[in-house]
Amino acid sequence: MYIEIINEEFDPWQKLVEYKRSQLKERTNIGACSVFLGTMRDINSGDTIKSMELQHYPDMTESYLEKIIDSSTKKFKIIDSIVLHRVGLVTPSDPIVLVATWSEHRDEAFEATRQIMESLKSEAPFWKKESTDKGFRWVEPETNQTDNNSEV
Repeated sequence: MYIEIINEEFDPWQKLVEYKRSQLKERTNIGACSVFLGTMRDINSGDTIKSMELQHYPDMTESYLEKIIDSSTKKFKIIDSIVLHRVGLVTPSDPIVLVATWSEHRDEAFEATRQIMESLKSEAPFWKKESTDKGFRWVEPETNQTDNNSEV
């Protein structure tokens, strides 16, 4: 399991390749990898978004992310996983989050990646403030979209 909170622009694909090369090179039991990359849109709730500031409380956020990943790892028998999440000022098209899981079979990887991502969107302690043409506004967390209620 690898978690990183990043306060600057990053290349999610390069980070993924580096992690695979350094941590999973010798793993011969991996049969599947599922990857989700989330980027910032330039529109939300019908308004144009110029930028967004993502805030977090470091110790609390990392601990919470560990619990989210640990829950999915146990439930779906994941071999390994990585979560990278951006904080600070982001602009449209910037990568915000990368979630990848590795497992023996694709169903487990797909389901684990989805559960981790849904928990991040609905429960993780990140706060988002959007800059629009109308001013600033705080974004409410999304409700969990899966039938798999998180145990965190």
